Amino acid sequence: MQLLAFSMPPLVSHSACMSRVMPARNSDFLGCDQQPEPTAATCGYNALPSRAHSMTLIFLRSARRITRFCLGLLGLLTLVAPAIAQPTPLPAPLREALASAGIPPSAVGVYVHEVGAARPLLEHHVDHPMNPASTMKLLTTLAGLELLGPNYTWRTEAWIDGTLSAEVLQGNLVLKGYGDPKLTIEDLWLFLRELRARGLREIHGDLVLDRSFFAVEPVDPAHFDSDPARPYNVGPDALLLNYKSVRLEFLPQEDSGTVTILPLPDLPQISIVNQLTLGGGSCEFWTERLQANPEPARLTFTGVFPRGCGPKEKNYSLLSPNEYAFALFQQLWRELGGSLSGRVRDGTVPESARLLATWESAPLAEVIRDINKFSNNVMARQLFLTLSLAADNPPVSTDKAARAMREWLGRSQLDFPELQVENGSGLSRNERISPRHLGELLLYAARSPLMPEYAGSLPIPGVDGTLRRRLFGSPAIGHGHLKTGYLDGVRAIAGYVVDSRGRTIVVVSLINHPQAVNAQGFQEAVIEWVRSRGASGACCTR
Repeated sequence: MQLLAFSMPPLVSHSACMSRVMPARNSDFLGCDQQPEPTAATCGYNALPSRAHSMTLIFLRSARRITRFCLGLLGLLTLVAPAIAQPTPLPAPLREALASAGIPPSAVGVYVHEVGAARPLLEHHVDHPMNPASTMKLLTTLAGLELLGPNYTWRTEAWIDGTLSAEVLQGNLVLKGYGDPKLTIEDLWLFLRELRARGLREIHGDLVLDRSFFAVEPVDPAHFDSDPARPYNVGPDALLLNYKSVRLEFLPQEDSGTVTILPLPDLPQISIVNQLTLGGGSCEFWTERLQANPEPARLTFTGVFPRGCGPKEKNYSLLSPNEYAFALFQQLWRELGGSLSGRVRDGTVPESARLLATWESAPLAEVIRDINKFSNNVMARQLFLTLSLAADNPPVSTDKAARAMREWLGRSQLDFPELQVENGSGLSRNERISPRHLGELLLYAARSPLMPEYAGSLPIPGVDGTLRRRLFGSPAIGHGHLKTGYLDGVRAIAGYVVDSRGRTIVVVSLINHPQAVNAQGFQEAVIEWVRSRGASGACCTR
């Protein structure tokens, strides 16, 4: 009960309450308040002066009224105390699904609330701060929409520091980044093609990378899970190029029983040792059949690739930010007929430099589709840092971004005192939010004029994104927009489900438990329960 969000004094007994409002009892007082006209003789005390006698009667009548008040208060506290101590029990289908997963109800927070309704439909352990995993992106992307606007774009600039004549630059080319979350290899090729069209071919100088827009500490890619080659561990970068990753395509060759590996981009700085063979196994878990041994600038693959799976893809990050940027730039620049004689180094745009060209990213409303539908952690971190611009001038930083988010929540009348945001992506062991407040965020978003852009960025069950292969054969397929989250010990899903009566229901399910890996069935049961319960009218009424 929201009204009971205050600290209550400990319950007191009837006798304790009486002792505070009446004088100490003895046998002389028994029955005195029942007599129509008590006297000194019948009450067993000496005769009193008339004024003292009157004051005694007034005191006794007041004591009776205070006694009745205490008894009433005790009755009220007796009624409400169980509501404070006991969470709402889960419906039977959800209890059964949770038991099958081997997870206790105390490790689960479930919040269900119809949009526009006065009260939630289900509240189970909703006020405990929990790790939300990637459902934290719901907060980051909504803040981005409201603070920066759906049409916000990120710039990347090319400056010439020297003299450009007859397509030859005697000096340095400076690339300045402003945190574009999605400057892909295709975008970079188009940008460099524009530099060629503006008369630049030979660079007799260095490639200078200006990352000064971000004031962040370097990220150790092995810090989170000791797997530095995984692209989700790439740190934020004001000049992030192609997510600093290489996509490998695995092509089975049925005739020869081998597997061809095609890298994109194919950078000479990265070597691939391919010892894969074709064999049996499930295509669903094909990555578990491979043994990848990543080293600096080297990948070795051994094991069995399941036969009949067709082409598969997997991404890796092996080079440092400068190594990767230099290698990718050189490859694309040569393909466009250009040359570079110098080296790569960090720096800033000199005052004497001249702007040659500017690249603009896709608008934020499109960027958050990739962040939420595919749970892209690197892009989410880039967006989170960009929120700083709503609170302060550049350079952007984690502290400024967190302050901008807090101030926005305050203006939006969303009080989340337990909220802990580390990087805004959910790839964190420290981020926390309660299920209730995550649900209230979604209710707030449902009233926002930017709701279409926001909801459209979330995966649709059984259709796309991280939910494309979920809920097969379920009545919930195609009837919602939901964000998923997964870490070791964490399973999360939150968003909107349209029930069988066409009403939009906010759903939040967070699980923090060592057995959370087994909780997919429970989360799907929550979604199906909300979707189907409206048909009987037993759920989802105001």
